[in-house]
Amino acid sequence: MVRILLAEDDDSLRQFLALNLGRAGHDVVAHGDGDTAWEELGQAPFDLLLTDIVMPGLDGIELARRAAEAYPGMKIMFITGFAAVALSQNSPAPKQAKVLSKPFHLKDLVAEVERMMAA
Repeated sequence: MVRILLAEDDDSLRQFLALNLGRAGHDVVAHGDGDTAWEELGQAPFDLLLTDIVMPGLDGIELARRAAEAYPGMKIMFITGFAAVALSQNSPAPKQAKVLSKPFHLKDLVAEVERMMAA
């Protein structure tokens, strides 16, 4: 079981992902913005940060940058419609982060989580 911190501002997508990643056997804690997700990171350990990039308050790139600095062993995956932003050479996003572009199929997300955690 992977403990996942999910940060996604779209309510329906966040609920869908949390429910289905839970059904896939993972422990998911979901937040609708980067600020509360960052606060959650200080409360308990997580194996994976799964975050959107564009969110109100603390955006996903800054959340991931802070998380990578504070918790170097945690894996990071962006789920975004703005993959070019995350992959840019000038981006402060952690270089080891995986990017899954929206729209994606749930089975692809679950498979990528499994691959990342096995690596």
